[in-house]
Amino acid sequence: MLVHEHEPFNAEPPRAALRQGGPTPLDTFYVRNHGPVPEADPATWRLTVDGLVHRPLELSLEDLRTRFEETEVEATLQCAGNRRAGLMEVRDIPGEAPWGPGATSTARWAGVRLADVLDAAGLRPDAAHIAFAAPDVSPVADPPQPFGGSVPADKARSGEVLLAWSMNGAPLPPVHGAPLRAVVPGWIGARSVKWLRRITAQEHPSRNWFQATAYRLLPAGADPGRAGPGDGISLGPVALNCDILHPAPGARLPSGPTRISGYALAGEDRAVARVDVSADGGRSWTQARLGPGAGRWTWQPWHTDLDLPAGPVEIIARAWDTTGATQPESPRHLWNPKGYANNSWARLHLTCD
Repeated sequence: MLVHEHEPFNAEPPRAALRQGGPTPLDTFYVRNHGPVPEADPATWRLTVDGLVHRPLELSLEDLRTRFEETEVEATLQCAGNRRAGLMEVRDIPGEAPWGPGATSTARWAGVRLADVLDAAGLRPDAAHIAFAAPDVSPVADPPQPFGGSVPADKARSGEVLLAWSMNGAPLPPVHGAPLRAVVPGWIGARSVKWLRRITAQEHPSRNWFQATAYRLLPAGADPGRAGPGDGISLGPVALNCDILHPAPGARLPSGPTRISGYALAGEDRAVARVDVSADGGRSWTQARLGPGAGRWTWQPWHTDLDLPAGPVEIIARAWDTTGATQPESPRHLWNPKGYANNSWARLHLTCD
């Protein structure tokens, strides 16, 4: 793992660990934390469901397992700061981790549908947002507070949103949210709140600092230290993105036919329709072959073979989604003072002999 910070622990897998596609092994699944990993005793842990519901609930893990149908969803989670390093090459972003393309990983999540739990609680018609609360207090917040966030009620009631207790057939590790976490496919990882303690139905989005102030896309000229609640654009569904996983950056290779491979991801209800790859600055493009996808909520592996010339080479890749949208060309056009949502064309520099 490429460790960006030890406390709180934040790390991403190297590109080579993601090349296999499919579910990411637990020991290489990226970790994004905002405070110390909280300790929880599964035997005494309880989940409270309250707010705009007719029947508030307090549920143990055993209650969740016996009262509701277990289901499984394979889904890719991606941090809003994924590929921030590309923005940092444009201009420095002080105080933020230089995430590469590995702040994205895929798992088979098992648990219960959030929609079933909300139905059991009797969600009221005036509940427009579902908020998640965790116990991990972060000193980064102003004032220091536990992490939290929310999603619209319509998304929360979609069948793919889970309250998960396992990933890849194994119990959730503490660093990934044990004993229970939210999994919100298609949305930034910050909405898949870990170490869940409370779910609250409410009329408004979460006013937690991390949603109201932190995870927002600010204008390039803004001072993030002076940004307040509601400034900028709230980040939600993942932006269309792709990156190159092989060859490695800076590699020295023989000229000639070379396999180029990577991943692409389209958020919310979109899918990856095409990936183009170029080795001549975008003057010509080769359409990559898309690998078999595991489902609508997972990344899309791709690969192609290019005939690379001798000398320095820049490989470029861009994805298209099922709405016909593609990625912006340059990170210069996307730079923002928090370094979020870099979905510019993927670029890889290498040398061929």
